[in-house]
Amino acid sequence: MRIKQGTDRSRGTAARRDQIVAATIAVLARRGYAATSYDAICEQAGLSSKRLISYHFTTKDELLAEVLRRVTTDAAERMRPAIEAEPRPDGKLAAYIRSNIQFIAEHPEHVRAVQQIVYAAVPTEEADSAVARLAVLFEDGQRAGAFRAFDPTLMAYTVRAAIDASAGRLIAGADPTHYAEELTELFHQATRAAR
Repeated sequence: MRIKQGTDRSRGTAARRDQIVAATIAVLARRGYAATSYDAICEQAGLSSKRLISYHFTTKDELLAEVLRRVTTDAAERMRPAIEAEPRPDGKLAAYIRSNIQFIAEHPEHVRAVQQIVYAAVPTEEADSAVARLAVLFEDGQRAGAFRAFDPTLMAYTVRAAIDASAGRLIAGADPTHYAEELTELFHQATRAAR
């Protein structure tokens, strides 16, 4: 009986955290960083007290870091199957770009929330880890002879910057297929090894 109670409590805690994170995403996306207060989050989540937020997240920065972690984790999980299905590094890069653009187009509220966090300069590690994973892809591709010699970290930042810069247009309704194909071709030309 004690194990079941502990499991139920853990599930309840996880569900409450999910509720708070979802409400924070919605408030950030709709109202912006400055208006994302605990009061606004409580209202969005239907919580009776701000203490329910501070019980689960010690500070606002901790809550915002969790929002960023969740959004980037969700994006990575959606992107992973397409990337892993590609056997070659250049195919993996194309799948990375296409699936990331598709995620942005399908989750505008999540993207707006992340933009608000980034614009507010909330300290996080998620962006650096995304760049590091992309840099590893470039390093592997260079070793395999699929990519030319270039600075993998600089190229990873450049790819991320190009994708991130397209987010506003995609959220406004631009064609994600067009953007994905243009960026895929651009970075194919920029990274391919000489034949």
